[in-house]
Order: sequence, then structure tokens, then C-alpha cells
Amino acid sequence: MRRWAIRRWEVRSVRGERGAGSVLAVAVLGAVVCLAALLLPLQLALATKQAVASAADAAALAAADVRTGIVAGIPCETAAAVAAANGASLEGCALDGLVATVVVSRRILGIRVAAAATAGPPSAAGD
Repeated sequence: MRRWAIRRWEVRSVRGERGAGSVLAVAVLGAVVCLAALLLPLQLALATKQAVASAADAAALAAADVRTGIVAGIPCETAAAVAAANGASLEGCALDGLVATVVVSRRILGIRVAAAATAGPPSAAGD
């Protein structure tokens, strides 16, 4: 008799926990979705920062090429065109001899992401 009572209790406890795995799975899925929702904007901001840095590099190289006479044009206007082609806007352009320094930016999710770059001939960099 006693053995039957223990089994009866075990059966009741198993029946009472039916569906608990589904609730746990939904909770884990919800946590993963919340974590992804928090990390997605961060990943987007980091990717945008790299894209803006690349746009700054390209704009600085273009301005330096114009300044050294390799390409015809006006250095800062060329830098602005290259930055715009890369999805950024030119905020600053400074020329010091053959060296060009540019600052470009882009807005993502209401936040301004900016980067600066300097380019020029190798001999000008050592001066």
C-alpha cells in the first residue's frame, strides 16, 4: 500500500508540471529577442562608424590627389563629392601644403557619427 501511495504522488507531480517546458522555451525566446533588439542598434552604429572612417579616408586621399596635381579640381570640393558618394557629408577640410585633413559625418538613429582623416605624399608626412 505504501508503495502505491508514493507512485501516485509522483504521477501527480509530473502531471502538474505539464507545459512547463513550453513556458521556459517562450521565456528563453523572449530573452533572445530582447537581447537582439538591444544589440542591433549597437552593431549598426559600429558598422556606420567604419563606413564613415572609410569615407573620410577616401575624401582625404581625393583632396590630397587634387592638391598634389595628380587630379584636376578644387581639393575641398572634390573631398565633399567623394564623401557624398560614400554616404557622408564633409564637415571640415584643411589644407597644409600638400597635406589634406578632412572631417566627415553621418547621422544614424539620430546620433552623429564623425571621423577625421589626413592624407598627403609620403615626403610631406615626415616634415
